[in-house]
Amino acid sequence: MIKNYFKTALRNFWRNKAFSGINIFGLSVGISAALVIFLIVHYEFSYDQFETDGNRIYRVVMNMKFNGNEGHSAAVPAPLSAAVKNEVTGVENVVPMMQFQGDASARVSISRPGTSQPVIFNKQPDILFTNSQYFSFLPYQWISGSATNSLSNPFHVVLTESRAKQYFPSLKTKDIIGKQISYNDDITATVSGIVKDMDLSTSSFKAVEFISFATIAKTHLQNQFMMNVWNDWMAYSQLYVKLAKGADASNTEAQLKTLLNKYNKDANKDAANTMSFHLQPLNDVHFNSLYAGFDQRIAHKPTLYSLFAVAAFLLLLACINFINLTTANATQRAKEIGIRKTMGSSRKQLVFQFLGETFLLTVIACIISFCLTPLLLKLFADFIPPGLAFHPLQQPYIFLFLALLAIVVSFLSGLYPALILSGYKPVQILKSQSFISSNETRHAWVRKTLTVSQFVIAQFFIIGTLMVSKQINYSMHSDLGFNTNGIISFEIPRSRNKEIVATHRQQLLNEINAFPEVEIASTGFLPPVATGAAFTNISYTPKPEIKDPVQIRWGDPDYIHVYKIKLLAGRNVMASDSIKEFLINNTYAKLLGFQNPEDAIGKTLSSNQKQLPIVGVMQDFHEQSMHSPITPLVLGGNNGDFFHVRLKPNPGGTNTWKNAISKIQKAYRQIYPGKDFDYQFVDDTVASFYQTEQHTASLLAWATGLSVLISCLGLLGLVIYTINTRTKEIGIRKILGATIGNIISILSKDFAKLVIVAFIIAAPIAWWASFEWLQDFTYRTNMSWWIFLLSGFSMLAIAIITLSIHTIKAAMANPVKSLRTE
Repeated sequence: MIKNYFKTALRNFWRNKAFSGINIFGLSVGISAALVIFLIVHYEFSYDQFETDGNRIYRVVMNMKFNGNEGHSAAVPAPLSAAVKNEVTGVENVVPMMQFQGDASARVSISRPGTSQPVIFNKQPDILFTNSQYFSFLPYQWISGSATNSLSNPFHVVLTESRAKQYFPSLKTKDIIGKQISYNDDITATVSGIVKDMDLSTSSFKAVEFISFATIAKTHLQNQFMMNVWNDWMAYSQLYVKLAKGADASNTEAQLKTLLNKYNKDANKDAANTMSFHLQPLNDVHFNSLYAGFDQRIAHKPTLYSLFAVAAFLLLLACINFINLTTANATQRAKEIGIRKTMGSSRKQLVFQFLGETFLLTVIACIISFCLTPLLLKLFADFIPPGLAFHPLQQPYIFLFLALLAIVVSFLSGLYPALILSGYKPVQILKSQSFISSNETRHAWVRKTLTVSQFVIAQFFIIGTLMVSKQINYSMHSDLGFNTNGIISFEIPRSRNKEIVATHRQQLLNEINAFPEVEIASTGFLPPVATGAAFTNISYTPKPEIKDPVQIRWGDPDYIHVYKIKLLAGRNVMASDSIKEFLINNTYAKLLGFQNPEDAIGKTLSSNQKQLPIVGVMQDFHEQSMHSPITPLVLGGNNGDFFHVRLKPNPGGTNTWKNAISKIQKAYRQIYPGKDFDYQFVDDTVASFYQTEQHTASLLAWATGLSVLISCLGLLGLVIYTINTRTKEIGIRKILGATIGNIISILSKDFAKLVIVAFIIAAPIAWWASFEWLQDFTYRTNMSWWIFLLSGFSMLAIAIITLSIHTIKAAMANPVKSLRTE
């Protein structure tokens, strides 16, 4: 019987090649999208699932209020780890983690046998100061050394096998133990252990080189890492704990609160300035952007759920296509069904026959999707997390997912057509063709409803894509209050010798300003716009009740000229080696009560127990993305480690700027030999604010294209069926004098009505979704009427073009051929 089902299915596929091809193609698109999205979502949700006793591992984080404004930090005060270890009960392991300052990398120097000069590795990443208990989190296999002793003493380091081979490629693993490694030319550690590499692609713990935490107390890092400071912390200082079995996290948090109040009595001095420690579960670390740290990649759960929704919609569209085309083509199989029932086939057998045909089509689509997946992963590289790979033999869950998908899609696509087709009565089918026609009419509303549903989804995606793109364009091209075009920013190396730093800084500044390709250069702090906020403790004595957070920048007098920041009143800051006066932005001036900018000139602000005058008021500018409002900001006159260079307009194309940057790099390396020159265009910083939105726009664009494609495929199939069933009607109409235009209008208008109805349904839904999405932006674009009109007309145009492929051909056909068989 199964063999007979299989033969019948293949014959039916071959007899209806157009419908079968459309169904397979539509299902392939939907299943391919679902498979790629499944791989992405599965990868993200597999983060931190293999750590030993992961349900008992927590990261200690901080929740704060600063002048009434909430803040969150993954970093904690450095002495907290020792206090937790000595004073908190119910904690099994305490694991401090500190990375190198700034870019979390180090300059590593290795003395190898047979070489006179040490081998240098600049910017070596993933190096961590930690203790032996770190290895209780991850199931490392030890090649040499042990988890208990290898990091017990100062100036010891444990390497992964790959890192050990990188440093000592000619030595056997056992011979590497005891070798010395120099970090930043001021710390030397001895290799005390080597562990096998682990796949850390789905782990929040990325380190591959571990220096004993006890080393910090024996070096200058004791002060740099603020090991005895409770009221401040470094961004690269984190703390993890593993609770004892049966321990209550809330009890541990209560003890952490007691510790904070004991060692930092000012932490909760009033309701507007508070601080508290919180235990963040390990499985939340990868998804919570409030506590992002260590340059950690954060996955956005709403985006993952949106991906799920996109996959579901595309699969739904493919299923709707199948249902529409199968039920529309029912008349072609009516006599077959009547004969089968007359010969003794039960309805149950026919249902299994049709479900089996659907399953076979779905399996073919799954095979096509499986083969296309590697190509799609490359095509959608911007959406693919680093580390995600397609290795089916090592990922058996892929086959399980495809099997479940084939069953579910077959059931959803095939059940309704199977019930409809198997329900025909053989006597009425074989006796009267009018039964088939009346039955078709009775079920036509189902096909129309499903077709409208397809186009509702497609038009929703079109409107969503246009709205997201419009907001991104608005954010990227709005007046920021300063100029970003052709400006690069970079940082010079720090040193303990301030005189040398100042001399080198001025030397480099003079050389850069002398280059003919450079318009002007300045030194100072961050650019006006930055990825993170830099707040300062500042107040206005006459109004102590004003406690809004104030951001700070500083620079020499040319800073505002580089960025073309306009002064509304007063003068520019003067050159100085320390901040002695301030410019303030107009927002801060109004907050202080000065509606007229001139009134703020000469007033003083209290900063670091000094009274500093306001010498000018700047035009407001966006210091963060359009998601955030413009905040109070001060600009102090001071030199700094950041260089800001405006390049001259680029009449010679990209080569002019390339030559300028090359000259700057050469001058930089002459003054700072062996140091990497890392620069960034300021407008790239602005663009980086909207990466999530740009990815959303790209995702919506792809979803729109696929949904429109699938919908049009279904529409094309229905048009083919309609023309086939109305061939003689078309011939008669032409003989009676109907023009080609009349015929095209008759064949197209019903489908065009469905598209218009879909737009009427989709428009308010898309408006609501777009409105809610835009609320995340403080500064947002308008919801223009033309977007909805453009969406409706574009979808109607696409549908008409799809219809025209066959309606024009049918309208121009010779009517004699269609009537010859009468």
